[in-house]
Amino acid sequence: MDTIILGIESSCDDTSAAVVRNDVLLSNVTASQAVHEAYGGVVPELASRAHQQNIVPVVHEALKRAGVTKEELSAVAFTRGPGLMGSLLVGVSFAKGFARSLGIPMIDVNHLQGHVLAHFIKSSEDDDNQPKFPFICLLVSGGNSQIIRVNAYNDMQVLGQTIDDAAGEAIDKCSKVMGLGYPGGPIIDKLARQGNPRAFAFSKPHIAGYDYSFSGLKTSFLYSLREWIKDDPDFIEHHKTDLAASLEKTIVDILMDKLRKAVKDTGIREVAVAGGVSANNGLRNAFREHAEKYGWNIYIPPFGYTTDNAAMIAITGYYKYRDKDFCTIDKPAYSRVTI
Repeated sequence: MDTIILGIESSCDDTSAAVVRNDVLLSNVTASQAVHEAYGGVVPELASRAHQQNIVPVVHEALKRAGVTKEELSAVAFTRGPGLMGSLLVGVSFAKGFARSLGIPMIDVNHLQGHVLAHFIKSSEDDDNQPKFPFICLLVSGGNSQIIRVNAYNDMQVLGQTIDDAAGEAIDKCSKVMGLGYPGGPIIDKLARQGNPRAFAFSKPHIAGYDYSFSGLKTSFLYSLREWIKDDPDFIEHHKTDLAASLEKTIVDILMDKLRKAVKDTGIREVAVAGGVSANNGLRNAFREHAEKYGWNIYIPPFGYTTDNAAMIAITGYYKYRDKDFCTIDKPAYSRVTI
């Protein structure tokens, strides 16, 4: 008998719902919130209000596109955390009420675990391009930079993580200072393709082990920019493509240096990348270059599975459903936690 899971994601500023039949994706619908662009970042209160407006039509559309009725659902999976508390509460509350009304199990999903397991979403039954356990996953997003050893879908060990800013956070802040807008990732990525990545040099951290730090890079970037602007008020406009390319290269180098060390030390050559920053062109190219040079088997997610989406929540829910790992109704949302 088929297992059909509805996934709901509302951890930040995207309201998303998806349906999987077993491990094959049937639909993935996302409503984004453009209202935050004017503020240069996500405004939590505005985000939670938008989720309240979007959650019902998004779920309705996901079921419609999947060709599935709510009565056919086996369970409802939802992001319980981490994320913005107000945003999470909308998705958690809806999922609990929806599941209770149908008399089906609820499955709580760790948002970060969902990003890692996005690699197991299948587009069809004969899709077999998934990582083999164990594998190393570089999880990089606006709020997280982690190197994870994945032994099984429910057995993940964080080998290293950021001790301050995440990679995506550093990109967004630098983009904002340059006056390029929010979110900074896609803007920096686009400009970097037109610039010289070796035009400027920025400091790199010296952190032991597999941990990351991006606060020093951010400070170096902002200090250098301030000094250059003193001599040329139009410096950013004249050099924005080279600045973007140099910033991107520095961040990618930092990410890959630690990842390369982790792969070498563990001897695991199955290597994946996940999270919003995995959409970055420079990082994707670096993965391909490392695969060719070091013999890695790499897994790069489709662009639609890099940012926050319910497909990754639904597939995680499917694996937890097989183990009958259900959630009781009294479990609250949580804002901060690691895998």
